[in-house]
Amino acid sequence: MTNGKDLPLSGIRVLDLVEGLGESCGRYLADLGAEVIRVEPPRGSRSRRAGPVIDGVSIPFALRNAGKLGITLDLAAVADRDQLRDLVIDADILLESAAPGTMADLGLGPDDLRALNPALVYVSITGFGQTGPYREWIATEPVLYALGGVLSRSGAPGEVPLLPPTGLVEGAVGVHAAWSALLAYYRGLETGAGDLVDISAYEVVVHGFDPGFGTQGSAAAGRSEDYPRGRPDAANFYPVFPCADGHVRICLLAKRQWRGMFEWLGEPAEFADPKYDTIPARFAAADRLDPLIAELFAAHTQAELVSEGARRGVPVGGVHTLAEVLATEHFAEAGSLVDAEIAPGVRTRIPSGYVEIDGRRAGFVRRAPLVGEHNRALPPVPGLRVEPTASTDQLAPPLAGLRVLDLGVIVFGAELSRQFADQGADVIKVENANYPDGLRQSKRGSALAASVAWGHRNKRSIGLDLRNQDGLALFKELAAQADVVLANFKPGTLNSMGLSYDELAAINPRIVVAEGSAFGSSGPWRTRLGYGPLVRASCGVSALWRYPDNAELLCDGSTVYPDHIAAQVSAVAVLATLIERTTSGRGRAIEVAQADTALMQLGVQLVTQALIPGRAGVPGNSDPYAAPSGVYACAGDDEWCVVSVTEDLQWVRLCEVAGLAEVAGDHALDSVAGRVENRRRIDDALGQWMSARSPAEAMTQLQSAGIPAGVMRRLPELLEDPQLVARDAYRRLDHDLLPSGLPAATRVAKFRHIPDPPMRQAPLAGQQSRQICAEVLGLDDGAIDDLIDSGVLQVSVDITSTTPRS
Repeated sequence: MTNGKDLPLSGIRVLDLVEGLGESCGRYLADLGAEVIRVEPPRGSRSRRAGPVIDGVSIPFALRNAGKLGITLDLAAVADRDQLRDLVIDADILLESAAPGTMADLGLGPDDLRALNPALVYVSITGFGQTGPYREWIATEPVLYALGGVLSRSGAPGEVPLLPPTGLVEGAVGVHAAWSALLAYYRGLETGAGDLVDISAYEVVVHGFDPGFGTQGSAAAGRSEDYPRGRPDAANFYPVFPCADGHVRICLLAKRQWRGMFEWLGEPAEFADPKYDTIPARFAAADRLDPLIAELFAAHTQAELVSEGARRGVPVGGVHTLAEVLATEHFAEAGSLVDAEIAPGVRTRIPSGYVEIDGRRAGFVRRAPLVGEHNRALPPVPGLRVEPTASTDQLAPPLAGLRVLDLGVIVFGAELSRQFADQGADVIKVENANYPDGLRQSKRGSALAASVAWGHRNKRSIGLDLRNQDGLALFKELAAQADVVLANFKPGTLNSMGLSYDELAAINPRIVVAEGSAFGSSGPWRTRLGYGPLVRASCGVSALWRYPDNAELLCDGSTVYPDHIAAQVSAVAVLATLIERTTSGRGRAIEVAQADTALMQLGVQLVTQALIPGRAGVPGNSDPYAAPSGVYACAGDDEWCVVSVTEDLQWVRLCEVAGLAEVAGDHALDSVAGRVENRRRIDDALGQWMSARSPAEAMTQLQSAGIPAGVMRRLPELLEDPQLVARDAYRRLDHDLLPSGLPAATRVAKFRHIPDPPMRQAPLAGQQSRQICAEVLGLDDGAIDDLIDSGVLQVSVDITSTTPRS
């Protein structure tokens, strides 16, 4: 672990008043070195009662508040409100999650506090944002999965749709909130002015978790024809097979991988036809192919199959239970899981943190605070404020002036660099036509993949052969003038190319180099192929994303989690390092393993399993710590609505609204424990009421009464959702090769002083090669022509002159 003073956010003070969704934002900022002060009511926050509670310790609270200091303030009292105002004067960022209008009514709203400290970044994290028709509604993870389009893609065809594991949404909200807070803070270092940041957890899920209208793998461009009404048949995308000691998953994508599998099977004649080199043909023949693989795998262990698969070039990974994850040698050796004290006298194995900086983990340092533990011991903080360097247009993009060299590929690579391009950085995507980015593989014979249009908007592209020494020399010239280099190759690739952090820092000491991979650069799995389905399976996500009665029917086949969120994790770490660089003048080496993102966001289940083996089972659609909570059938064909009661008052209101006479008078149901014990009775009664109503009718009635509920939205329905429409969540993205245009995310967070990103169309590979060589490297036309003739530099055809718009 790094010392707090060695971390990039050292010297930044954060006041954290967040309850529930997004509570992990402050934890990530603390992991990166910020002094985070958790402000709670005198009796402690509601989060301290969030289940599971073991030996009096809320596991979610313990994990999401580790590394913070803790004080208590009663904001209903004048003196305590004044004390918060005193703290604000010396704070850099304030995080809060009160219902819209609550803080302003107390005289603690953004305008009130920024009058005391104009540099303050005020971040509001709510379920649906500060504006729009849903602004007063209550969000829970199940509600957001349903409304956000995730639920409609999860589950077996014809069955009840299946909620993904809990924790993934909370983690996603926390990471996006951290990015938005630091983005506003970074802008303030130049302008001297803070900002108001409005984070909607709903929009995080819609745009940032695994978007239907955004960079994607199997999400298939969010078009209604890509999914049947009753969930996609995705189980065979990445099939699971029993083996001698559990289950394994295979991930056959490339032709060479299938050929390896074909030989492993003994080259069965019925699959010798070259048509089976394609994914659709194999998928269509799954009923004949899968039994052959199952027979081959049945007698072997996970380790044997993974090893033999690696030898043959066939991606195979174990489907690990929580217990297996906790015992995995790789995660221990890589430092992904560590033993730590999470509460006084409670020591257990936990996920350590999201990221490594300069080869050391930036993660867990100390347990979460006790209630009011630091009331009398708040240390002074020096602050990292700098004087404004120039008068800056209030609406200028905050990252204007930065240059990013993007070597990233597929979803992770596209999403990571897009965050910087959207905010004004000059992102140069470095491509080699001989080894094209897999994201450029278009579907349906399109001239351009929709994912490229979404993921590479606002960037430039240079075609450069880095396997040629002259091409490598050109890249180093670019790096000498760049701020950031991003890559997500197999660990060790940059080193082998002569582009390690040390080599680039010798050229440019201010350079920040961020590398991403599946399992990191240390530990036994460092050389494993990094496909998302195998990452999810290895980390325990897949084993929980299933129906409780079927261990082989995993329902995570239609998602590319954790690509989008892991990319955002990396973006936060890069931005934190750029903030530090404003005073240190030096760069850093950053490493993110996608597996660590999954482990962190599944932390509650892992710690529960570590403390009480077997306690963290496969819940399906039933929240083990709340009832009623599930997916309920409504009137109509395959229409569903989630209800998620988390508080006693919500239960009372539900009984009144739904007229649940048969259970309303039973005092055994007054407590959460009683309702959980009698879940089936409650579900039967609520199910009858729900079945007589449309999902929209049920949701509206329940939310109007303060009861968390959400309809299962299908992807096309998101474009007409009243809340998303009211907040301009989608804009049209045009491209010369996609004349009909695409709906695209406007943003995740709304800022008062940061404009929405532009929608400049994504480049073709090498489209700006000449421009970049001339403007950045100062090469003349003759030199550029010579590079093109030699194949070192690659250019594309001018699409604007060859493809007319319609």
